[in-house]
Amino acid sequence: MALLPILQYPDPRLHIVAAPVTRFDEELQRLVRDMAETMYAAPGVGLSATQVDVHRQVIVIDVSDGRDALQVFINPVLLEGWGESGLEEGCLSVPGVYDQVPRYERVRIEARDARGERFELEVDGLMSVCVQHEMDHLKGRVFVEYLSRLKQTRIASRMRKQQRRAG
Repeated sequence: MALLPILQYPDPRLHIVAAPVTRFDEELQRLVRDMAETMYAAPGVGLSATQVDVHRQVIVIDVSDGRDALQVFINPVLLEGWGESGLEEGCLSVPGVYDQVPRYERVRIEARDARGERFELEVDGLMSVCVQHEMDHLKGRVFVEYLSRLKQTRIASRMRKQQRRAG
């Protein structure tokens, strides 16, 4: 397994729309393992393939306290959403930035697992927000883009400054 580099906002590659997965092979299994390892090491609760510069519809999430309940969503589709979440969110691609954006409190999604088996899942709370957040990444959207233009400009400027300092 390997740790993958996580793209940082405002990297334009974060805006590439991910392609559906069509092959459920060993390469995909390796990507899922590497993404999980990267997410846990970051540390985060969710990671999309887009964030590691692989533009395929793959998401890994683990919101459990024990960090032992990895869930894999391939080619996810939002089927239904209800209510309004009041949770603040952050992103491994925008470290140190947290804000509330419009999300459903509860969602029903359809996806495939790492073996290609189709499943439906209804989730709420943090898991619901995380699924929606990561699905946005697959569409080329970063959560800060829901914020005001002024906030986006400030965040992008701060991120560029941090990246310059880091070398």
